[in-house]
Amino acid sequence: MPVAPAPEPTSRAERKERTRQAILDAALELSADRSFASVSLREVARAVGIVPTAFYRHFASMEELGVALAGDTMRLLRWVLRDARRNPGPSNAQASLTALLRQVRDHELAFRFLARERHGGHPEVARAFTVELRLLTRELAIDLARIPQLTAWEADDLEMAADLLVTAMFEVVLDLLAIEPGRPAEAEVLDRGEKQMRLIMLGMAAWNPLHD
Repeated sequence: MPVAPAPEPTSRAERKERTRQAILDAALELSADRSFASVSLREVARAVGIVPTAFYRHFASMEELGVALAGDTMRLLRWVLRDARRNPGPSNAQASLTALLRQVRDHELAFRFLARERHGGHPEVARAFTVELRLLTRELAIDLARIPQLTAWEADDLEMAADLLVTAMFEVVLDLLAIEPGRPAEAEVLDRGEKQMRLIMLGMAAWNPLHD
């Protein structure tokens, strides 16, 4: 039985949102094998099928578009970490990394954009990634503070531990991007990442910063 086509958006707001998403998708496609800074506004508009002036109805500049892409990509990573933040512990590491693998494969262009642009490319985009990662780390630190064994920890120590967890997961993302989907090396990356996260969390449980 043929699948019915998706209904056309009926309201002006729906049409605007669809065009905005098309611009974001086109920018990711165009920057798949080059820096975002080398992608022009005209290229994006041509790929979407709009005139260049229509671009400004959605984004004030290419810089603003890049920052929006950074925010969208970091939301994907935040979704993966959400369950881990609710229930941090060694037993949750495997489930978190399995969810991370699924997100990376489902949104590979977005994660490649993150990997490529976070330290290079356009300064505003790199800055946006830095801010988003810092916010994600602080959110995790707040949740870690609710764990009974960590209630006596200072805020700086909690942020240090949270940064270790976020960094470990981000390294898994980079390793997965270097592997073709379905290869046996995927399981090796996840296994190593799980061990790293377990080591961090078990170390947190055993370490008393007040007696360091």
